[in-house]
Amino acid sequence: MDLTGQLLVAMPAMGDPRFDRSSIFICAHSDDGAMGLIINKRADELTLEQVLEGMEIGPGDGCTGMPVHIGGPVETGRGFVLHSDDHRGALDPLVVPGGFALTATQDILDDIAAGAGPRRAIFALGYAGWGAGQLESEISQNVWLTCPASFDLVFSRPDDAKWDAALDSIGIDPLTLSAHAGRA
Repeated sequence: MDLTGQLLVAMPAMGDPRFDRSSIFICAHSDDGAMGLIINKRADELTLEQVLEGMEIGPGDGCTGMPVHIGGPVETGRGFVLHSDDHRGALDPLVVPGGFALTATQDILDDIAAGAGPRRAIFALGYAGWGAGQLESEISQNVWLTCPASFDLVFSRPDDAKWDAALDSIGIDPLTLSAHAGRA
């Protein structure tokens, strides 16, 4: 099973409050583990303009209003940009199926600030990571559902609507989900 380019949707029984009602875009998944970004939780106390100023990058018009997301609990001081695959900086991004790309180098922030960045983008601090077999185990324990990622789900929906929209995309009404998992 390769979930690269898919969304993980947290089940109501999620025991970790950091992932409660989260939607996670899986950037890479292999036998060695998985890495993804939470795309629906904002760092409300922080703006991209503040991040750029702290990096001594002059915030330009390209970053006005762009929120900072909490990408996950791993390496929370490191920034990641999940974006449309229409932008190439000094270094090539990690290309993800479905027209997505991931860049973790400063050059993309320079481009975004200058208004020359990708057409669509989410800036996140930190990421979610799983060791070998860990994500598969969590899925088998009903911790996560999976669904196809789309540009609409990832980039167009308001953050507080992404979890519901992801469930709706696979025909699941959140009100029908139980907080308790069972085995038949």
